[in-house]
Amino acid sequence: MASQDLLVDLYAVDYSKKECDVTIKRVLSPDSDLVLKFIGENFSAGWVSEAKAALYQAHPTCFIAVENKEVIGFACYDATGKGMFGPTGVSKEHQGKGIGRALLLHCLEGMMHDGYAYGIIGAVSEQVQPFYQKSCGSIPIQNSKKIYNRLTRY
Repeated sequence: MASQDLLVDLYAVDYSKKECDVTIKRVLSPDSDLVLKFIGENFSAGWVSEAKAALYQAHPTCFIAVENKEVIGFACYDATGKGMFGPTGVSKEHQGKGIGRALLLHCLEGMMHDGYAYGIIGAVSEQVQPFYQKSCGSIPIQNSKKIYNRLTRY
């Protein structure tokens, strides 16, 4: 199995674990180009496109990790689909420090405050599924239809 959608009960998540050693904040619109540049340089053009949907809202649904006034990570929700978490990423040199978990939990808490009861984490590889299960109690959605099948490249 290449990837699977995961379901998160937003009312069962322990949000107290969202702290880390860098600043996590919701993006303010004037920083959108800076965030997109970071995503493009560190990840993929597809993720840039997804993040635009989260950034170009009156109340952006994207959080960033900042250290020394530099973006070092990001996470979005409501980008590709309503109630969906992602894309997300942390620069290679900052991985393994709890930043990804903090970004995830900030987004999930934001989703809960926006009125969602459940969140979907789309197209998660088998290798990454344990991270989400441990961080937020996610469970696989059996036979999910995967919104990403609508992409042109499929």
